[in-house]
Amino acid sequence: MQRVGERMGDGLSLLFILVEAGGLLAPIAFIFFHFFRQFLFIPVTLVCMTGGILFGAVLGTVYSLVGLMLCSLGFYFLIGKLPKMHNKLSNLKRKWFGEYRNLTVTQTAILRLIPFIHYHLLNFCLIEKDKNYQAYLKNSFITNLPLAFFYSVFGEFISGFTPELIVIILFSLFILTYLFREKMAVIKWADFFNENQIKRG
Repeated sequence: MQRVGERMGDGLSLLFILVEAGGLLAPIAFIFFHFFRQFLFIPVTLVCMTGGILFGAVLGTVYSLVGLMLCSLGFYFLIGKLPKMHNKLSNLKRKWFGEYRNLTVTQTAILRLIPFIHYHLLNFCLIEKDKNYQAYLKNSFITNLPLAFFYSVFGEFISGFTPELIVIILFSLFILTYLFREKMAVIKWADFFNENQIKRG
């Protein structure tokens, strides 16, 4: 844990240095930092908050949204070539959200606001919902926008939230996630007949 914390601190320090020294290249450095932050174990919410502090609410939101979209698109094209990662995320999805339920786009947007929810797990859920590239692109934009906006605009105030207020906010987000769930589950024919055979046996 200490090493992870040190990597996070070094990564954010590097980001501040790049932005301060980069001039016109600062936004580009920040956008690409969104893509590389996962290798430094830096939470996406923390990068969005940093963008709001460095560039202001509006530009911070825009730059974070561009960075998040690049990250999501990179995931779309790479996940099919990484079977171990695919299986890991598939197991996580099954464990957290159930075997036969897909997250709605609204649910995904809400869950992105919760810091400890795996960012690429939600990307994986979007692909599982609709594998079409254009649909994934549109859904990624819709679900990344609230994340970029909220943490860029309100990030500097979050550190002043009381633990009680944070618990209330997180609980409210989970309630909203439940309310916007799909009202039915889709079960594959093969799985359905396999379950029936097991019950009869």
